[in-house]
Amino acid sequence: MGKPSGAAPGSRDWTQIYAIYGLDQLHTILFFLFNAVLFTVLSLLYLTYFNPITLFFHRLLPIDTARFAAGFTGSVTALSALCLFFASGHFLYSSLPLHYDVAQRMVGSVNEWSTVKHALDLGCGRGILLNAVATQMKKEGSSGRVVGLDRSKMTSLSSTLRTAKIEGVGEYVTCREGDPRRLPFGDGYFDVVVSAVFVHTVGKEYGHRTVEASAERMRVVGEMVRVLKPGGVGVVWDLLHVPEYVRRLQELKMEDIRVSERVTAFMASSQIVSFRKPSQHVIGPGEVRLDWRC
Repeated sequence: MGKPSGAAPGSRDWTQIYAIYGLDQLHTILFFLFNAVLFTVLSLLYLTYFNPITLFFHRLLPIDTARFAAGFTGSVTALSALCLFFASGHFLYSSLPLHYDVAQRMVGSVNEWSTVKHALDLGCGRGILLNAVATQMKKEGSSGRVVGLDRSKMTSLSSTLRTAKIEGVGEYVTCREGDPRRLPFGDGYFDVVVSAVFVHTVGKEYGHRTVEASAERMRVVGEMVRVLKPGGVGVVWDLLHVPEYVRRLQELKMEDIRVSERVTAFMASSQIVSFRKPSQHVIGPGEVRLDWRC
């Protein structure tokens, strides 16, 4: 299994990616942009009407302090506008070119796509990673299929299938709705399981840092391991919680666990973790057979 960071990213620019996949973070980007424009207008008003604003502060403070307060408030407002513009740009970058490039790296973490019969993309979303997997299977002459599973309604999944057809891999892709904590597949069904910026969203109703949310994420990791064939490969790109995934994978006796360098995505730390399910689990003295559902 190759290193997660070993594959060269694709050569598409963000406009080409956007034309096919659109944006799944559009509401967040628009929120940041709206507030950035609002703070820009406020900072310009501070600059234009600095003296009247200083006089307003002078009603409460000495004149020198009032000038400082007006200047400080205007500076903070301008700095906030810059930060919000940066945040909106970074979310745009993370949603399109970064997501696409990391998908290529994740595909490069699996050496033998030609022998893959069944692959799963958990939380397939718009299909960027799903179609990258399908494209690689097609390129290497695999006769297999990749399943995209998401919690979205079928209308969203039909849009995902549309992107697969645009990419020329429609015959390699199928989508279905399902709960990632109780995957609707038998034990050891998939040769490869992948997931991109999805697992951290599971259990978010409990809050990201709570014990309950962590337990829900660990259920998803356990389900990924359960549906993998012995010798199968899993690759996960996610935000914030990768170290706890690594600990869980170690508890489940996964092999060849590799973690990439940190990459900032969606204004948070992200990493890729890849692993291999043991071909067989030998029970030694004092050991019990592992239950992947734990």
